[in-house]
Amino acid sequence: MLLSLSIKAGIKLLESSTTGIIVLLTLFGMLGVGVHIGVSLGLCGILGTYLAIGPDAAWAHLATIPFSTTNSFTLAVIPLFILMGSLATQAGLTTDLYRAAYNWLGRLPGGLAMATTLASAAFGAASGSTVVNAAVFTKIALPEMTSFGYDKRLSAGCIAASGTLASLIPPSIIMVIYAILTEQSVALLLMAGLVPGLLSAAMYMGGIFAIAKLRPDMAPRSKVQIAWKERVHSLKGVWGIAFLFLLVIGGIYSGFFVPTYAGAVGAFGAFLIVLAKRRLTPKTTIDTFKDAGVTTSVIFIIVIGGIIFARYLTYTGLIADLSGFLLSLELNKYAYLFAFAAIYLVLGMLIDPIAIMVITLPVMYPILTGVGFDPIWLGVIAIKLAEVSLITPPVGLNVYVVRSASPIPLTLEDVFSGVMPFLIIDVITLLLLIFIPEITLALPNLMK
Repeated sequence: MLLSLSIKAGIKLLESSTTGIIVLLTLFGMLGVGVHIGVSLGLCGILGTYLAIGPDAAWAHLATIPFSTTNSFTLAVIPLFILMGSLATQAGLTTDLYRAAYNWLGRLPGGLAMATTLASAAFGAASGSTVVNAAVFTKIALPEMTSFGYDKRLSAGCIAASGTLASLIPPSIIMVIYAILTEQSVALLLMAGLVPGLLSAAMYMGGIFAIAKLRPDMAPRSKVQIAWKERVHSLKGVWGIAFLFLLVIGGIYSGFFVPTYAGAVGAFGAFLIVLAKRRLTPKTTIDTFKDAGVTTSVIFIIVIGGIIFARYLTYTGLIADLSGFLLSLELNKYAYLFAFAAIYLVLGMLIDPIAIMVITLPVMYPILTGVGFDPIWLGVIAIKLAEVSLITPPVGLNVYVVRSASPIPLTLEDVFSGVMPFLIIDVITLLLLIFIPEITLALPNLMK
């Protein structure tokens, strides 16, 4: 009994800095052996709370945070957007989009890669998932591009990079996560991502055009003549995506319904499209809802674990102390932003973007808003950094997705080599968004 009391007394005397070191070492150790990021964050948050405050607080967090976090009307938009994307994929909208984009752009230098980028951007408006975009277009576009003589490295890099566009182009799941973590308006953030997302797609297409001009052997022009009648006819295939985009984004922008209702309306609209295309069977229905449920569960585990970990950091004063120390240095605000970008890029080599946001925002958000950055603008910059991390070596998630889904022989070195031009383009786009904030804030300001 006396030994137990002595141990508890010793634990309570631990300094918060010592506790923080123990928790961080435990966290990196768990990630190193392959423990899921959400589980690692949650367990380390409980451990830190136990060491710093006591067992009662730790058990209270474990008992209340999972329910209080998920019992949120705003959070309901995530499974609805995921379901909408799953149904859109089931409806075969990607094939129709790609065919239409190819008919219009195929004759241009690099036209097939530009068509892939445009189709991926459009499908991002329905899927909201970078992984889904990358996997779907790897199976559809990669065989087509290589069969036309495109360099497989450029083709794979184009697909991996253009898949990231779903992070910015609304409806974006990761944008909703940012809004929840920072208590910002989901509607304003979704609107803020539209123009930067379209700009990113245009920059990619411009880069592809330049590569094709300089190295026509990597992206030969198509010799197939597409009649204007066939081009116009192919636009019939894009009505599904256009319908969903106008339904969701038009409803949010006009104020007709809030984002959560928009998610429900979008999911129902996607369901109607699947019915109209007669692609709904009992098996596909079960598989679609199962996939949406699994994806939602994985995201929620990360969010719950991140909230537990953030609560530990808040209660022990680590966030306030670190923020106060960094702000006391009185650095130029762009120095803080550069540090934020560096953290994202380093963590992006190890873990997925949602986990990065959950880990970094509790610390960096108050610092960056404290030096004068607009929280809505900051959300777009954070998402753009997350896009870059998805294709950054050595562990760019989209690169691994393309490699895994590829129907042709492809190595990781091939894909990483192919994404390098797109990384350079992303840096240029990021600089434009940083130094011309009106690109991001124009639509949200109009909504206000």
